[in-house]
Amino acid sequence: MDNKLAMIWDFLKVRKKWWLTPIIMFILLLSALIVITQGSAAAPFVYTLF
Repeated sequence: MDNKLAMIWDFLKVRKKWWLTPIIMFILLLSALIVITQGSAAAPFVYTLF
């Protein structure tokens, strides 16, 4: 996992694709939200947003 993050960081740094950073952060936050609420009582409410 660490190697993949380093590769993504190097790609952004070398290619100057800084506009991808908010997109990547948004995807990571959504993924974390889905994983965290998967087993909780709030899961039906979160899934209705999508």
